Amino acid sequence: MTVTTHIESAQSRVRAEREAVERKREAVETFAERVADLSTDPTPSAAAGVTATAGPRRHGESGAADRCRTVRTAFAETIRPHSLDDTDDSEPLLSTIRAELTDGIAVALAPTTDVPFSAELKKAIVAETHARRVEAETLVAALDRERSALGDAASTVEAVTGRLADADETPLTDLGFDALRVRHETLATHRDRCRDLAHRRQAFLDESTAPNSGAGIDHRTLVPCLYADFPVDHPVLSTVARLDAVCLNCQRAVRDHLVRRA
Repeated sequence: MTVTTHIESAQSRVRAEREAVERKREAVETFAERVADLSTDPTPSAAAGVTATAGPRRHGESGAADRCRTVRTAFAETIRPHSLDDTDDSEPLLSTIRAELTDGIAVALAPTTDVPFSAELKKAIVAETHARRVEAETLVAALDRERSALGDAASTVEAVTGRLADADETPLTDLGFDALRVRHETLATHRDRCRDLAHRRQAFLDESTAPNSGAGIDHRTLVPCLYADFPVDHPVLSTVARLDAVCLNCQRAVRDHLVRRA
């Protein structure tokens, strides 16, 4: 007796996604460290000078351009590869910076923009980088909860399918009336376990990773994204429904034998 289950595939997906998120989190941290090591331009009043022939002149303009270029390079070498997993590699660098760090930062870092690498710009980059790191950590927590829930579901499904496989080795025609009655009751217990698992899964989907704050991820939002390319929308619920249906069909077959022998 075979029951199609998508839980193992879901577990593999969660493992792969968690590894990808961890790699991106590490990349974000590396980028933040490289930005933190950069010096900023002095304030305009301190940066301004006057020459006899050229009038006002700002010192360090090439230095500011170099530092902005350094930030772009650091981003390209750290965060960008992990931001392009689901997009075309030909996406312009500034478009990726805009998506990850905000439009304002992308404009400020553009080679065609005459903006100094000020303390304010550096602070804005650090703040957005921190936000991306928090998002990654929150997603890791959500994936860990999903991994735990999948493990619980897999244990229940494996236990029930194992019992069904063992019972299937003995034809119903070889069982006496009492043995058939026990088989029917056992199948009812299996169905209770399926319903209990379905209820636990529904309750899990109604939760979030941080129910007492606004920084969590709703499980009902995460699950469709995780399994978007799966043949079923909800691997656990689909598997449980199939397993319960198998148990119900087995019960009907047992009842037929009980009725004929009554």
